[in-house]
Amino acid sequence: MRIAGTSYTDSMVNQLDFLSAQQYQLQNQVSTGQSITAPSDNPAGMAEALNLQADNSALTQYAQNISTLQTRATIAGNALTSLQTISEQASEIATSADSTATPAELQADAGEVTQLIQQAAQLMNTQDGSQYVFGGTASGSAPFIVTTDANGNVTAVTYSGNTDVAESEISQGVTTTVDAPGENNTGTGPRGVISDSRYGADFFNHLISLQNDLQAGNTSAIASTDAPNLTNDDNNIIYQVASNGATQTRLSAAASFASTQQSGLQTSLSNVAGVDLTQTLTQLSQTNNAYQAALETSSQFLQMQQYVLSLLP
Repeated sequence: MRIAGTSYTDSMVNQLDFLSAQQYQLQNQVSTGQSITAPSDNPAGMAEALNLQADNSALTQYAQNISTLQTRATIAGNALTSLQTISEQASEIATSADSTATPAELQADAGEVTQLIQQAAQLMNTQDGSQYVFGGTASGSAPFIVTTDANGNVTAVTYSGNTDVAESEISQGVTTTVDAPGENNTGTGPRGVISDSRYGADFFNHLISLQNDLQAGNTSAIASTDAPNLTNDDNNIIYQVASNGATQTRLSAAASFASTQQSGLQTSLSNVAGVDLTQTLTQLSQTNNAYQAALETSSQFLQMQQYVLSLLP
């Protein structure tokens, strides 16, 4: 009697190895929630999943960029709104400083304008973390420096920033900025907040002129020069406030769009590489049962083989 023990044993080992590998794969799918854990599982599916993951990573970066811009835009918007209030106060002072105002009233108004200049400079040195918002890309130091005389009167406000603004990508091929330089008198590029020769804006110098004319009691110059100049400044600041608001609205829409896209990608990725947990658990249970049955069968065969061999002469 001849027993083909070797061939059966090899087949038995191969079957156990196959079932063990299947167990591992199904257990891994249950733990990760992914049906594709290696290219060999589904080459085409893996390629599609990798593309979807790359798109999702890009969307995640866009969402982070948008969030950063939204924070910066809010900080800038608050400063611009406060600056608009200062501009309106200065215009009201210029309007009320007519020939009926007493010298004492004009001096008091001059002191108020000096304070407004200082407040406006503080606003224009607003920071987002360690960066100064209105310094252009030269954002590492305060862009506006106030110079005063021995009496505390403002004699100059100088700008040390530049006219460039940083752009950030908020979707594929789409960039935007929330920044506006404090000054831009080059005739091109982004509109300056305080000073821009294209629009007759030169807020700090116009405020200094108003301060000086109030101190001198020169109501004629205030009416003919200072008030019109401050109107130009006010219009320019109103533009900046409106532009900032429009940018914040655009960023909100971009954030919503990115979120929707990410949800869609996650659904697609789940469809491509996700597992049906109920089905996978059922398959895992069946594989475990098959593995245990194979072990029992193998054990019985080995016992029988040993018994038969013991009977041979």
